[in-house]
Amino acid sequence: MSDLPSDERVGATDENGALRLLSARLSDARHILALAFVVLALLVIAGRLAPLAGFAVMAAVAIGAALPRRSRTMRLAQRRQRQSELSWHRAIELPLNAMDEAAYILRADGTVKFQNDAAIAMFGVVEPDAHLSRRIRSPAILAIVEKVIRDGDPATVEHNERVPAERWLTARCAPLSGTPSQEPTARLYLLTFRDMSEARRMDRMRTDFVANASHELRTPLASLTGFIETIRGPARSDAKAQAQFLDIMYDQATRMTRLVDDLMSLSRLELKAHVAPTAAVDIARVLEHVCGALRPLADELGVALAFTPPETRLHVRGDEDELIQVFQNLVENACKYGQSGGRVDLSLRAMAGNETETGEDMVEVTVRDYGPGIAAEHVPRLTERFYRVDIESSRSKKGTGLGLAIVKHILTRHRSRLIVRSQKGQGASFIVRLARVARYPDSGKSEENILKTDI
Repeated sequence: MSDLPSDERVGATDENGALRLLSARLSDARHILALAFVVLALLVIAGRLAPLAGFAVMAAVAIGAALPRRSRTMRLAQRRQRQSELSWHRAIELPLNAMDEAAYILRADGTVKFQNDAAIAMFGVVEPDAHLSRRIRSPAILAIVEKVIRDGDPATVEHNERVPAERWLTARCAPLSGTPSQEPTARLYLLTFRDMSEARRMDRMRTDFVANASHELRTPLASLTGFIETIRGPARSDAKAQAQFLDIMYDQATRMTRLVDDLMSLSRLELKAHVAPTAAVDIARVLEHVCGALRPLADELGVALAFTPPETRLHVRGDEDELIQVFQNLVENACKYGQSGGRVDLSLRAMAGNETETGEDMVEVTVRDYGPGIAAEHVPRLTERFYRVDIESSRSKKGTGLGLAIVKHILTRHRSRLIVRSQKGQGASFIVRLARVARYPDSGKSEENILKTDI
């Protein structure tokens, strides 16, 4: 241990550091200094230069070499630093792009240094060096990012989105260790998002299934139990009564089967509600298929089913089987509940971007009946599960109360809309608008001025 006072030790350390720095600079310039010395010595020997002048020139060259500048050692160190940062960036970028989870690398000021492919797919592209809030607006997520940057401790938060489809995300932010620079302003942070939507939907599906099934199955089960007890008791020897009861029991069992099928269909749709279909579907062919399948039902009910396909084939973005299910439900409802009108019309037209709210080219399909119509107070609730305008009429027509709920879930997955237009006593129109794959000429605008409700 040195006996020098602390201020003297600091001074000595500073002097030693300055001498080492000066030595390093002169060492880097040794070739230039040697060349200058040789040239000046030759000039002095040849009598072309006075010794004093030669000494002055040599001193000036030495002073110039000792002046602060970026030495070769420093240049090599900076080059190694840049290479280290580039190698580190590549080492991070490749594994992050291989992840299914969305991930961002953030700087200490909250700007985005890197986003992986999953983040671009989930949230869209963030402009280079833009702040995270330009793309993610959730106060809770931005708050944990600020907290992690301030405190340096990892943090997690759950986030729920409802548009365009309901989605649950778990966001986690943590500082990255082992980055090329450990200066506070140069530290980096990793923000990741785990999609928990499927797990949440599974939980909700189980809960809803039990609740809805117990509610809707109670009546037919009670009916079956009552008729079985009657057949085993008072009607044991009455063959005519037994045959009548068995027919009723068969109807009730069929109703339960339809109900369970619809509930399972809803469950499957909920599991993939956040995944939009990408296939191109010929919508006219879908409608022709639906009309052909439901023609026997329409004839049985005395309803004329009319559809004239357009000359130009229109293609939409969607899932063909699910779109068939949508229009089968809508046309079947129109035939059953609009039976008194005696006619159901299907129409199809292209819509240019200047006609739509989103500015996107679309295809509009309308299912129109001429029955009793729907009162205004019922329209907003038509797509709720088990909601019925007339309970007895719905059950007599073998409805489960889930048809329009299924339609709504399919159209939500298609990022589409269902518009209900109805006026009491003048029938109802159910309109579906789907994104068009290619642009086609528009066929004109509707001139209806009646109640309109978006669902």
